Amino acid sequence: MKRTILNAALLAAALAVTPAFAQTATPAAPGDATATMPIDKATFLQMTLSSNEWEIQSSDLAKTKASREDILQFADMIIKDHTAAAAKLKQTLETKEGGPEALPPAALTPKHAGMLQQLGAVANGAEFDKLYIDMQVQAHQEAIALFQTYASSGDDKALVGFASETLPTLETHLAHAKKLMGSN
Repeated sequence: MKRTILNAALLAAALAVTPAFAQTATPAAPGDATATMPIDKATFLQMTLSSNEWEIQSSDLAKTKASREDILQFADMIIKDHTAAAAKLKQTLETKEGGPEALPPAALTPKHAGMLQQLGAVANGAEFDKLYIDMQVQAHQEAIALFQTYASSGDDKALVGFASETLPTLETHLAHAKKLMGSN
């Protein structure tokens, strides 16, 4: 129950800047701990593309500003995995039933753009390391909530599969970021 509430809160925070998310919540049946707010395909794509792009750009920045070797290695993993996720998303849309579908351009939401700007303004070294890892934890918590919600209630079968397949990688990233956070 606590995890569902946390996921819903994180998802609501992640999507607060997305006007397309102005939908009503699914009413919860008494005792139903799995009720979630529905996310349509367009919103899922917009948030996924923004989140993925933020992960890559912030990790590129980490490669030039981080002071710890373990954070540099984490940034390499994030770039590799999120580049692969972007390619998988593109492939998923191109090979869908009903013919190929174009992937919208990856544009940062105002929230992600602000986070990247904040991260870029921080000096190199320990201060950067802490903010980068803190942001990675937050971003991966939000992404997991988004992907869990879409995997359980999405309106596009191919994207539901993509969300389900991508979740374990996002969970691994979150666990790794939390471990780095603890080793400050």
